[in-house]
Amino acid sequence: MNHLDPVRHVRGESQYVDDIPTQRGTLYAAVFESPLAHGKLLSLDFSAALEQPGVVRILTAADIPGENQIGGIVPDEPLLAEGHVHFRGQPVALVLAESEHQAQAALAFIKVEIEPRPILTDPRVAAAQGELIVPPRTFRLGDSAAAWSQCAHVFEGVAESGGQEHLYIETQGAYAYPTEMGGVRIISSTQGPTAVQRHTAHVLGIGMHQIEVDVTRLGGGFGGKEDQATTWGALAALGAYVVRRPVKLVLDRMADMRMTGKRHPYSSDFRIGLDADLRIVAYEVTFYQNAGAAADLSPAVLERTLFHATNTYFIPNVTATAYSCRTNLPPNTAFRGFGGPQGMFVMESAIVKAAEALGVPASTIQRRNLLRENDLFSYRQPAEMCNAELSWDTADRIYDLEQSRAAIAAFNAGNEQFKKGLSVMPICFGISFTKTPMNQARALVHIYTDGTVGVSTGAVEMGQGVNTKIAQVAARTLGISPNRIKVESTNTTRVANTSPSAASATADLNGKATQMACEVLRERLLQHACNEYTLNYEGLEITNEQVLAAGVPADTIWEKLVSSAYWKRVNLTENAHYATPDLHFDPTTNQGYPFAYHVYGTAYTTVTVDCLRGTYAFDAVQIVHDFGESMNPAIDQGQIEGGAVQGIGWMTLEELIYNEEGRLLTNSLNSYKIPDLYSVPRHMPVHFLDTPGHPRAILRSKAVGEPPLMYGIGAYFAVRDAIRAFRPGHEIDFSAPITPEKVLLNLYPSAVPAPVAPVVVSAEA
Repeated sequence: MNHLDPVRHVRGESQYVDDIPTQRGTLYAAVFESPLAHGKLLSLDFSAALEQPGVVRILTAADIPGENQIGGIVPDEPLLAEGHVHFRGQPVALVLAESEHQAQAALAFIKVEIEPRPILTDPRVAAAQGELIVPPRTFRLGDSAAAWSQCAHVFEGVAESGGQEHLYIETQGAYAYPTEMGGVRIISSTQGPTAVQRHTAHVLGIGMHQIEVDVTRLGGGFGGKEDQATTWGALAALGAYVVRRPVKLVLDRMADMRMTGKRHPYSSDFRIGLDADLRIVAYEVTFYQNAGAAADLSPAVLERTLFHATNTYFIPNVTATAYSCRTNLPPNTAFRGFGGPQGMFVMESAIVKAAEALGVPASTIQRRNLLRENDLFSYRQPAEMCNAELSWDTADRIYDLEQSRAAIAAFNAGNEQFKKGLSVMPICFGISFTKTPMNQARALVHIYTDGTVGVSTGAVEMGQGVNTKIAQVAARTLGISPNRIKVESTNTTRVANTSPSAASATADLNGKATQMACEVLRERLLQHACNEYTLNYEGLEITNEQVLAAGVPADTIWEKLVSSAYWKRVNLTENAHYATPDLHFDPTTNQGYPFAYHVYGTAYTTVTVDCLRGTYAFDAVQIVHDFGESMNPAIDQGQIEGGAVQGIGWMTLEELIYNEEGRLLTNSLNSYKIPDLYSVPRHMPVHFLDTPGHPRAILRSKAVGEPPLMYGIGAYFAVRDAIRAFRPGHEIDFSAPITPEKVLLNLYPSAVPAPVAPVVVSAEA
């Protein structure tokens, strides 16, 4: 079955927030943001701004009728700054005007006085000063402190991974308008409609039943609209509620980049111990997460880092500690992988550190320590239906690691300017929300009298194809053509209390709920057919819209059956609730069974580095992936390719830079570089691993959203391998992204000039 949306996309027919026809009387909103990263808010002067053409109202925290708070996990994030500002770009006031241009123009006339306070941008400095979002967390397995004496080799080091801009094509935005009885309807570009609904209700001081949030689709999310879309939805709703006129708020690209949080940068310390056979005996790691100025989803991201701190390896003695550090940057947030990639990067860095010191390929240590069936993760869940070794060995059989390595060695021996590098990146990623109560979903299914079907769930379509999969589930379960299925917009009135479309669990949770509702409807219709047409219920089924009795077509088809059921007053609507079974996790002991299942895979990454210029091109990323029984191979392969390239971007090109004043320097696509067509690997085969899938996955088709991003980590180590081919023995810091500038500095370390004292220039000069 083809993806439902691409034809509409390329014809320009798909509707996003900014495409919605505006109602008469719509006002346009612009956000006045803090010009400083930290300070005491002394005064605001709107007098000149209010006199500008078209300006209707300027709202501040004093105008919020309810609670000025949108923090979810930790209530530490005001909707509008009150008393203090904590990051550059923090919303301070909301200008409402008759046109977008007038609203933006009025911002220049607002005067603000802020008393500067010290600015923190480094997570290690923040931790040293006790600036933590939540208390530190530690996962333990075995006794790492006692295990060091059993190690023949011990290595330690530091690993740094940078942030990443989401760069969804559709920027943050919302369109809100007042409804009867004091309510508000919000059309929001959000992955979490219920989060927007809940926090907006708190801000306005009204019940959630008076807030309706509707989402047709997103122009990309990648986690950046899981929690951070709340700000813009709540601000638009605040304007609509106070002024009683529709309000539209859509950020431009530079404002979006400037005001929103990114993937969390991490600074980490590691220590790894191996025995004489290169088995990893002990591993200790400390993560310093740069959370930004407020919690947002940082505690949950931090927890996911701990869950994936050992990637796909069994290590009997593990101590992993994580600090969520408060700095004066925009609150960082969810991003594809949700903290898992940051943990895996440190694990792979530790293995490479050991391999380089011991003079063995990193793949030797990797293969020797892969998870096996019933091995324990550090949180005590056993590895079940474990495909770590199967994916590795399948990749070796198909792509031939030793032959690849020999070909690279031969190339490097005959080339001075160009060097090739190779890495192997195995992955293991848990599928579920790690907060157990979030693993639930509902579906509402209507069968109309003409035989067409409407399906409503909590899933948000953001390009990943979840609506297509839900339509497939409904069509397959009911035995009808997908052309009869319409997947409705995601709406908090039709389906309430939804979990966000995140954690790679959206298709599983909402697909299972859809399947359950359709199964009930199918059985109800078959029971009606049994009674209406005097058929034997045993062996009765619906296939290709034909009712079959023991495989023989009966005297009725789908449309006739549905019409007949209606006239007999059979219920043609069903609501189903699905909760993933057997999940549990105790955050006080950091032990439990938090994941429905794990996804495995292995990727070979080959790169060619131009050792004169420091540039590089990826020759191939060859992937073996554990899809289970893929229900839509085309969509799933697209997710693998896109995720891997996004991971390559994070590891190589995408460098976020803030200065000491908390100002984002990479604030546009002129200075922030993302992978383009020329950055994509020239060769990217994806092999579907032959496995039976998992019963907790929808139709045994495993999740594909987040796991492939981790393949991109291999890009860093492939480039590093090529650098060391040019300069053997050179010590390279584990610092990602490994941009062309960093490559050049590592190729020619002796050419790096010594630091020069800054020149002081007088103000007059």
